[in-house]
Amino acid sequence: MRLYSVEVEKAVERIRKIGAKTVCIQLPDGMKPYAKEIADAVEMETKARVLIWLGSNFGACDMPLGLNKMGIDLLISWGHNVFHKKEGW
Repeated sequence: MRLYSVEVEKAVERIRKIGAKTVCIQLPDGMKPYAKEIADAVEMETKARVLIWLGSNFGACDMPLGLNKMGIDLLISWGHNVFHKKEGW
């Protein structure tokens, strides 16, 4: 995981800030081998349930659909640049 700045602490901070209980993490293909390690670290720090999205991730425009129907409180999508979606899915 040394090739990437994973910034798990930022994810943990956000989860705690909004009180998320169920979180989905979305990773680019190069980080998917580390998905379990990232999910375990987030779960250990927050006690939130973490689901790993293993579908595509081609950038900020490639957001998983239907997460709100699955009861996901927060989507954390790792990528190369910061992206802030203002509201909704």
